[in-house]
Amino acid sequence: MKNIFVQLTDKVIGSPRYWSLEHRLFNSFSLLNGITNTLGALNPSSNYSWLFALNLATGLIFLAFYAISRWKSIYRSLYWPFVLTIQIFLFFNILGNAGSNGGAHYYYIPAVLISTTLSRNTRTTIVAALISVIFTCGVFYIEGYHSEWIRGYRNPGDRLPDVVGQFLFVQILCGVVIIILKNHFNEERNKSENLLLNILPISVAEELKREGRVEPKHYDAATVLFTDMVGFTKIAEGLSPQKLVAELDACFHEFDTIIRSTGIEKIKTIGDAYMAVGGLPKSNGSHALDCVLAALRMQAYMLRAAATAGWQIRLGIHTGPLVAGVVGSEKFAYDIWGDTVNTASRMESSGAAGKINVSAETYSYIEKYFLCEYRGKLVAKNKGEVAMYFVERLKPEFSTDAEGILPNERLIAERNVLNRVGHAQGD
Repeated sequence: MKNIFVQLTDKVIGSPRYWSLEHRLFNSFSLLNGITNTLGALNPSSNYSWLFALNLATGLIFLAFYAISRWKSIYRSLYWPFVLTIQIFLFFNILGNAGSNGGAHYYYIPAVLISTTLSRNTRTTIVAALISVIFTCGVFYIEGYHSEWIRGYRNPGDRLPDVVGQFLFVQILCGVVIIILKNHFNEERNKSENLLLNILPISVAEELKREGRVEPKHYDAATVLFTDMVGFTKIAEGLSPQKLVAELDACFHEFDTIIRSTGIEKIKTIGDAYMAVGGLPKSNGSHALDCVLAALRMQAYMLRAAATAGWQIRLGIHTGPLVAGVVGSEKFAYDIWGDTVNTASRMESSGAAGKINVSAETYSYIEKYFLCEYRGKLVAKNKGEVAMYFVERLKPEFSTDAEGILPNERLIAERNVLNRVGHAQGD
């Protein structure tokens, strides 16, 4: 039911994914004023027939503002016509409803609230507020010096129910305005929260919001995963830019899904390379296991993709100490530094197409769970000779499938134990 309501609201005033807060607020208030004024024209207790015309005409104008803004995506140029229509309507409505004795002047409260909320800058806000003050002063000036211009009640007994009705309706109108504002502001806040969480891990984002900065943190042990497309430059030459980006996006979208399910953090993509890390921002003891499980699933996905698109991937993993933190002041980036990161990159570049290449350090964490092939000590750029292993698959006693990709309950239980120990050590 909630989703249906949200979808309906987005249809009426515009989706927050594509429409700005001010635009959706303008649509909301134009529609609200259009409906209330049009319904006000149908009020059988209206003082005079010309008030019927005033309400109906302005109601239709507000609905026209809504239609133009909603379907033609024009709203900024409608701001002042919208504000002036409100002021002119209230001015004549008050004069035609016994002045301040009729209670219609209470409508200036939501009018100021709406016009200043929709203003785009301080100058516009001040001018809109001054216009409201000028029209209000004009009403009271007329009431004080030209009272004959004000139309009173034909029957004095009509005053009390009319004033009570006006006051209650203004209260309801203010409540509706506040609800609209609150809902829209909550949507904007949620949108900002989601954007921030797409950039930063949850705990890091919370620290940034709370402290205004993120303290760099050293980790004694974490596992870094690198992937890189084999022959990407050659592949790129044979594809249109749109096709290339679409296929790369499909791969990285699947990688994102995999790392979320395995509990590791995506750090960034660099061209056709993908970088993730296990064991942070919250320390755990299963970081190497998690990264290798993720790598197996990435490998399996790319083997399926290679059958149709010819894409192949190299994967490299290394475990060791590193530092993590947030860099930048406007475009935040959560990043990691240290020799561990460089070595993980060397594991990837020293690997082979379709293979997961891990260092001896990572192997020491995972040898209990995976079947691996020792490659010997190979020369890695700027590292000299480094012992390396190809990860083949999960050992049968820890897997639920013949390919050795999916962990069974035993492995999941052991992973949970590793996590508890890791958290305790990290704390």
